[in-house]
Amino acid sequence: MLVKWIRCTVVDRRGFERGQRKWAGLLGEPGFRGQGGGWSRQRPGVAHVFTFWESRAFYDSFMARSHDRLASAQSGTFKDAQVKLFEYRFDVKTGFEPRFTDADLIRVALCQVREERVDHFTLMQEKVWNPAMAGSPGMIRGMFAEASTQEFLVLSMWRSAAEHGKYRTERVERLALRAQTEADIASLSGDIVDMEPSWTV
Repeated sequence: MLVKWIRCTVVDRRGFERGQRKWAGLLGEPGFRGQGGGWSRQRPGVAHVFTFWESRAFYDSFMARSHDRLASAQSGTFKDAQVKLFEYRFDVKTGFEPRFTDADLIRVALCQVREERVDHFTLMQEKVWNPAMAGSPGMIRGMFAEASTQEFLVLSMWRSAAEHGKYRTERVERLALRAQTEADIASLSGDIVDMEPSWTV
């Protein structure tokens, strides 16, 4: 499965949201699995959209055919768009599906991992982070994906901001020590996204 993550700064909120609803046109596309997104909690005006495709081939075909027609509705409504593609590696919890209707919040982390630590980082994700997140009451589902040899995406969906907040304060520092996260990661960026139900396809 291919994951596309788009992050941009919106300059015309009403126009952007109107254009976002036009992406419902994705529904008929071969290989399309789901799309959702929302607004950053930490950065005013920043929008995040996550799109899932069965494979790179289906995605490339869509980009060559229908993408520009759908995207034209949002032309001029945003700036500083950053687009990244990731290949799905494994679930966080079980049975990841690109469904957004039961989540209020998405936590997204982009990890730049030191070359010699990639194997250790991936192992710690499976053995330390995944069980901890899976055991958190408000965490619905999540996934771990890879962009390049050293760049990884961890995406998790949560029932509410309050549930995610509990997990963060109680666990993260202790888990980071156990997983030796500081030794693995060269840089870490991410965001917390309030889901916008009207953007879900």
